[in-house]
This record gives sequence, C-alpha cells and structure tokens, in this order.
Amino acid sequence: MACYNSAATIGTAIASFLAQDHADKELVVIDGASRDRTCEIVRSFDSPQITLVSEPDAGLYDAINKGVMRATGDLVGLLHSDDHFAHPGVLSLVADQFAASGLDAVYADAAYFRAGAPDNLIRTYRSHYFRPDRLGWGWMPAHTTLFLRKDVFARYGMYKTDYRIAADFEYVARIFRDDGLRATYLPQIIVHMQDGGLSTGGLGAKLTINREVIRACRENGIATNYLKILSKYPRKVMEYVYRQ
Repeated sequence: MACYNSAATIGTAIASFLAQDHADKELVVIDGASRDRTCEIVRSFDSPQITLVSEPDAGLYDAINKGVMRATGDLVGLLHSDDHFAHPGVLSLVADQFAASGLDAVYADAAYFRAGAPDNLIRTYRSHYFRPDRLGWGWMPAHTTLFLRKDVFARYGMYKTDYRIAADFEYVARIFRDDGLRATYLPQIIVHMQDGGLSTGGLGAKLTINREVIRACRENGIATNYLKILSKYPRKVMEYVYRQ
C-alpha cells in the first residue's frame, strides 16, 4: 500500500485487509512522509501483520517498488489507500487459485465508488476484456486486482518510475507481451476503488495516460496507434450502464 496524506481513507483500507479470513497475510504500508495523521492511523491498528515505512519517495511507483521489495510472501498484490477489498474472502480466494493451478498471475474485476459514498458503486471495471493480444488497444486488467508471484518481479524487473500515470500499464505490457505467464481471470469484483485517482482524474489525466500507453507499447515492441487506443472508450462508457 503506497500512501501520502491519506488520513481520510486509509483506515477503511486497512480494516478491509485485517478483515480478510486468510491468516497468512501481511500489509506493507509505504508512506511518502505524510504531513497529516496517516501514520498515526496506521500505527493505531497495532497489528503484527502491518509494516509501516514513512520516508520521502520519488512518487507512487517508487513507493510501490519499495513495498514489493519489502514483501516477504510468495504472492504480491496492491491495495491503494483509498480503496478496499470487496469482501473478507478475497485473499483466500486468490490464494486458492494459485495453490490449485500453479499460476503466475490472477486478476479479477473492480468496482468504482464516489468519494464519501463507498456503498454507491458507479462503474464496474471488467477485466475479462483483457488478453495479451489486446495490449496494443490499451486493455489491461484492473491493476489493484492483479496478484503476482513475487518471482515475477525477479524475472521481469520492477515498475518504471519515469512514468507519471501508466507505469502499471507498462508493467502489464512487459510481463504479458509474450503470453508466457500462466494467468487466470476471476469473474467477480474483489476490490472497490474510489473514483478520481491518478488514472481517472479528468481530461488531462486521460491525455497523459494515452501518451504513456503509446510509449509503453513501443518500448515493449507492441504495435499500436492512437486510433487503437481510443477505440476502447465506447466500451468503457458502457461500464457505467452495467455496474453489477
């Protein structure tokens, strides 16, 4: 969990982690030297399953890299400080998938809610549209639903820190481009995400992310163009219609 000045939401995120019925779990919180009560709230949970590191960083993806490197488990996932797990069985469900199938990656659906109204789901991100051969069209799984074996990071490296918004897409493009990962999709919502984050922050964010998606594809040898990238937006609009 990467965070900065997240006092308004981080308590809910951590509570959803501690409520998980999978006993063998850890949460590594990488805080970017927050100036509000973020660290105080994290410490208030007083849990041996939570590690807190608070220090300046070079941005979101630098913080995520720090968390991955500190993680001690075999499986790694992300939970942003303004998001939360959809139900207490998420980690058990994911762990069972890895144990039964010898997978490298598991991903699922996410639902968005408006700030201050976590029970009002406004959009569903359906990761079933993703396939490795659709990377050139800008498709990727919902990032916060993606769980990876930690050795994937040893094989493919870490997140690039010179991307502003789309380092998550670049990483997905890098690890899935040759279709060599053993992965499966779970057709259910496992994370509730607050709308208005880096990748959903208006027209400026959309322009930046599309430029970075084009760059990520080119850096990974994936054929693409702006028409391909823009062609996914009509289907994205339908996510607001079919929310469940």
